[in-house]
Amino acid sequence: MSSPGWTGGAFGERAQCVLAPNANMMTLDGTNTWVLREPGARRSVVIDPGPPDPAHLAAIEAVAGEVGTVLLTHHHVDHSEAAKDFASRWGCGVRALDPAYRLGSEGLGDGDVVELDGLEIRVVGTPGHTADSLSFLVPAEQAVLTGDTVLGRGTTVVAHPDGVLGAYLDSLDRLHALAEAHEVAAIWPGHGPVITDALAALDYYIAHRGQRLDQVREALRTVEAVPHPEGIAVDDLPRQIVEIVYQDVDPILWGAAELSVRAQLAYLRA
Repeated sequence: MSSPGWTGGAFGERAQCVLAPNANMMTLDGTNTWVLREPGARRSVVIDPGPPDPAHLAAIEAVAGEVGTVLLTHHHVDHSEAAKDFASRWGCGVRALDPAYRLGSEGLGDGDVVELDGLEIRVVGTPGHTADSLSFLVPAEQAVLTGDTVLGRGTTVVAHPDGVLGAYLDSLDRLHALAEAHEVAAIWPGHGPVITDALAALDYYIAHRGQRLDQVREALRTVEAVPHPEGIAVDDLPRQIVEIVYQDVDPILWGAAELSVRAQLAYLRA
């Protein structure tokens, strides 16, 4: 839920985070809308405008000035809902990997470079949380905007069936390689506070996923060792795994945990 420790703010010479007022168990403090602008430039890039809350959109405009383009890290509604209407007000496009969420003819994909008034943003394909998840590298800041791929606090859900664990693990490895090569020092996430040590955070994420997979393997063995004369229903197994593996997690989050378990089971059976 909402925490007084994170309210957004200015980061580096090019970034402002405007925190949306949509805090809940899944969005943490709320959705981080990122406004990027080259020092001295006239126009800004807005990433993930978030919900269509008038006060939030006014706060974005207050720091953005003129908006040149809108980018989406992925399609989830807490990031994308306001994007088309917000961009229309400025006569600019919305660029996203999924064509359904674009406004205008320009898409967005791995390897693309977005340039606006001297600002350079490199697109890094990071599928896994969702199929259309992208991250945005800002070389001048040694920072990467990760959407929901890496959060500022806790870990993310691999939202099966759209999310795929194998792809997610590959994406973590890709981000880790950028951090290891000193191209990325900080993570600017889609929820939660900025991470100043990208490499340590990615080490943790990769280790955590490995530990969870080991726990799911062990829980699966435990469940399958119990006699089930009528078999285990496909839809019942993930919840049984959740009840074993996620005992340390608030049950209110077990629905989200079940999505991750479904992704883990699909990965183990692939």
